[in-house]
Amino acid sequence: MQLKNDLLLRAARGEQVERTPVWLMRQAGRILPEYREVRSSVSGFIELAQTPSLAAEVTLQPVDLLGVDAAIIFSDILVIPEAMGLPYEMIEKRGPRFPDTVSSAADLDKLRIADGVDDLSYVIEAIKITKKALNGRVPLIGFAGAPWTIFAYMVEGSGSKTFSKSRAMLYQEPVLAERLLDMITKSTINYLKAQIAAGADIVQIFDSWAGILPPDHYQKYALKYISEICDAITEVPVTVFAKGAFFAREEMAKLNCETIGLDWNMGIAESRSLIGDQKTLQGNLDPAALYGSAAEVEAATKRMLDQFGAGRHIANLGHGVYPDIDPEKVKVFINTVKEYSSQLRDNV
Repeated sequence: MQLKNDLLLRAARGEQVERTPVWLMRQAGRILPEYREVRSSVSGFIELAQTPSLAAEVTLQPVDLLGVDAAIIFSDILVIPEAMGLPYEMIEKRGPRFPDTVSSAADLDKLRIADGVDDLSYVIEAIKITKKALNGRVPLIGFAGAPWTIFAYMVEGSGSKTFSKSRAMLYQEPVLAERLLDMITKSTINYLKAQIAAGADIVQIFDSWAGILPPDHYQKYALKYISEICDAITEVPVTVFAKGAFFAREEMAKLNCETIGLDWNMGIAESRSLIGDQKTLQGNLDPAALYGSAAEVEAATKRMLDQFGAGRHIANLGHGVYPDIDPEKVKVFINTVKEYSSQLRDNV
């Protein structure tokens, strides 16, 4: 299907664009009253994510209501552990929890490599429904968690300030750790390829807990596996977003991907210098900037765009939009990107 708005894909590939494309991580979510209404019709997050028609509905909402240049399928990074045989729960106001965790070879032997199609058929179906409903208006982003981040949840059992159990395993049981990371990597490749076959136009790898590892461990236990995924996904552009991995930007430049996401603590000029001009950069406004007045949001967005200039860029926040942000402020961000980036490119 011919896309009516393919700015995101052209920007990812480094092609000429009339303006900077813009979307937001977590754009399909709690900032929108329309999302909360759909969410209240089911038992909770997991039922919503596992009901393809509803997942598609909330995926489409930001396109219709906010005017973003891409939809991102409504799902969760933790569907991979569940597909591998390690189910999770979503505890209201506390986040995910795994009743069982991986701490031994015996635990690992109970798991399988997910096939990505049958194991996660509800996500694949949601993508197909969404793709049809979009009717080529904007691209659809598929995604998965990076192996290290998924590993951290599977070993720890929940979110954590330190992820000390997960990090301890890297020191105490490195062979076991690498076995689990390899299984997650293979499952993730299968899953992303299934998303692409169902209609995803571009995929993003989220390494949410990248910043808690020292550089040598990040290279060995995280970037190595991200690189395997990037090498395997040849059908569509790939974006890698590793929050807190400021120390790995030069190494990330070597990944076989099109776009590197920056968090809001990564300097734009420094990042461009370290990564070079052969990658598109994505980001990176501080999400908290959207708590400011409309004029302050507009000014902050223009400052960000000035720093990125007319080079390869996809506008986004430096992390997911916070749930109590006013949707009107989000619209100011989006509209400023559209209008101001167009002016910047006209003046080049």
